[in-house]
Amino acid sequence: MASELVAESLSLLLYTLVAVVLTAGGLAAEYASAQHFGSGEAMVAVWLAAIGAIMLYAGVYGIGYQKVLASLRSS
Repeated sequence: MASELVAESLSLLLYTLVAVVLTAGGLAAEYASAQHFGSGEAMVAVWLAAIGAIMLYAGVYGIGYQKVLASLRSS
């Protein structure tokens, strides 16, 4: 019983860590996109905006909402 609790806790911690890293990376990419757009490098800005949006989607919705929140609700 205790080993199942530890395994579930480690899984939840890992998913939370991955969600935080993806979200922070997405925010950093979006910020860099705004900086590049302001300096006139539109192609790099669009590319960074797309990567940032994908990372934000994966971090907030894909892992944060579907995995972490679902796991917390079921406990």
